[in-house]
Amino acid sequence: MNPRHDVFGSVHLGCIVIETNRFADWRRFGTDAIGMHHDDLDTGLMRFRLDDHECRFLLRRGPAEDVVAVGWHLDDHTTFEQIEARVRAHGVPVTQGTAEEAKQRGVERLLCFPGPKGITQEICTTPLTTAEPLRMLASGWVTGDSGMGHVAITSVKPALTRGYFNTVFDARLTDCIDETISGVRLRIRFLRVNERHHSIAVAAVRGLPIDPVRTRVQHLNIQAASLDDLARSYQRVHELGFDMALTVGQHTNDKELSYYARTPSGFEWEVGWKPIVIDESTWEPSTHQGISIWGHTPVGRTIVDKLDQFRLGTRSLLHPEKTVPALGGGGIPDD
Repeated sequence: MNPRHDVFGSVHLGCIVIETNRFADWRRFGTDAIGMHHDDLDTGLMRFRLDDHECRFLLRRGPAEDVVAVGWHLDDHTTFEQIEARVRAHGVPVTQGTAEEAKQRGVERLLCFPGPKGITQEICTTPLTTAEPLRMLASGWVTGDSGMGHVAITSVKPALTRGYFNTVFDARLTDCIDETISGVRLRIRFLRVNERHHSIAVAAVRGLPIDPVRTRVQHLNIQAASLDDLARSYQRVHELGFDMALTVGQHTNDKELSYYARTPSGFEWEVGWKPIVIDESTWEPSTHQGISIWGHTPVGRTIVDKLDQFRLGTRSLLHPEKTVPALGGGGIPDD
């Protein structure tokens, strides 16, 4: 067997696939509120762009009202084949994406395989770019070598989830946050696959095997190019009547200034600005107390909301979380 080659730094969050039947609401949310570029492909597909890539968010019609796939752009075909070999070597089934599926995502090659929480993981090479001007309210979004933000999930098996992303992408632990929200103690682990502080965040309730979130993802994040872009999108979310989950605030670990809006599908959407960039030569993982230095105040939470969250948590006891044990290995506890 060939020696394992570390793919860290060659992996970038590239494309998110969302299944929804609320196309009109999503069009208003993504275009008019958040400020992204929008393209209709046909009656059952639409896309959002952030930069010169043809696709960053692919929305397809369906009942899930959730993220159903996460696409990772890889630097080259060698990295693609190395990751494919890893997945196959662990006995996990893989599916070659069709030419049409690759075209929808704006990539040259596409491979799909099972991921944590039932979210399909996709690896892609050679994202297709377009010279078509961006028609959007924001001045720009930060992507490039860091990828396009991050995905946050909740899990009752965070060590297995961390093990999965380590096995597949050589993800590294950046840091952790301990937080108590409405009496519930959480630990959040932040994983990076390149210089971005984190591309994956995994939150778990401490001491209880419950998941209080209905959707597979808790939130998605994109990074605004300027503070003005962040402030103007925050104002538009309010003016257009979309729900705000958390007001503007600053995180303790990555120092990102951000707010959280609630999407038409129910999960949250974080717009952030200016998180720190990791220096691999000096960085050491640490644990922070509390998720925010200031702000990030919950908006409109009532006792009904809290009871509903408790109901969802207890319901999760009856529905075991989907995992991929072959790729999670024995799991990786916190350092």
